[in-house]
Amino acid sequence: MNDETDNEEEQKLPEGSKSAKIARGALQAVGGAVPFAGGVLSAIAGAWSEGEQEKINRFFEHWVRMLQDELKEKQETIIEIVARLDMQDEAISQRVESREYQSLVKKTFREWSGAESDDKRVYIRNILANAAASQVSSDDVVRMYIDWINQYSEMHFQVIAAIYNSEGITRGEILRKIGKGPVREDSADADLYKLLIRDLSTGSIIRQHREVDYYGNFVPKKAVRRPKGSGPKPPVSAFDENEGYELTGLGQQFVHYAMSDLPLRIEFSEEAE
Repeated sequence: MNDETDNEEEQKLPEGSKSAKIARGALQAVGGAVPFAGGVLSAIAGAWSEGEQEKINRFFEHWVRMLQDELKEKQETIIEIVARLDMQDEAISQRVESREYQSLVKKTFREWSGAESDDKRVYIRNILANAAASQVSSDDVVRMYIDWINQYSEMHFQVIAAIYNSEGITRGEILRKIGKGPVREDSADADLYKLLIRDLSTGSIIRQHREVDYYGNFVPKKAVRRPKGSGPKPPVSAFDENEGYELTGLGQQFVHYAMSDLPLRIEFSEEAE
C-alpha cells in the first residue's frame, strides 16, 4: 500500500521535477546519516514535498553537485597519496595503518573546506604523503601544518616559498620575487603585505634573519646609535630593503611536508579511473 502511495506521489510531480526528487532524497539521506539533524531534515523534506519550489530545487541541485565534486577531489587526493607511497616498505605500511596516521587523515578530510584551490589540495596531499613516508615532524606538528592550510591564504604560502632557500631576503625582494609590482606605502595592498608578514612572524613561520654561533645560539645584534640632532627615527617601509628574513625551524619543516612532492611510484591517469 505504501509503495502504491509513493508511486502516485511521484506521478503527481510536474514535468522537469527531477531536481526536486534529488533534493528530497539528499535531505532524507543526510537525515539518516546525522542522527542529531535527522528529525529536522526529515520534517523539512516532508513539508517541502507538499509544494514545489523551483528556487529550492535549483539550490539542492547545486548542493548535490558540490558534494559530488568534493567527494571526487577527496578520491583523487587519496589515489595520488597511495601512488606516491612504497607500500612494500614495512615501516610505511604500518604507519599508514596506524591509529595516529588515520587520525591525521580524518582531521584533513573533516576540514576539507580549507582546500578551496588546487594548490591547497596539493599541499594537503603532500603533507599526508610525507607524514606517511617519514616522521621528521611529530604528529602534533603535522596537525598544525594542516591547520595552517586552512588558516593562511595562497599569498601567505607564496611569501613562504619566496623566503625558502633565500636566507636574508628583504621584504622588498620578497614582493618582487612573488611577482608584485611597485605599491604605494599608503595603499591597501601595502597594508595587506604588512599583515602577511606579521601573520607569518607571529605564527613562528618566519623571523628576521639573525646570525648564530657554532652551537646554533643567536648572536645579539650590535646596537646602532643614531647621532644627536638627527631627528626622529624614520618609519620602516612595508617594502624595507634592509632587514632580512628567514624561515624558522617550523617553517623549514612545513616546506618539507607541504611543498615537497614525493615522486610517483605508480603511474595512473584520470581517464583510466
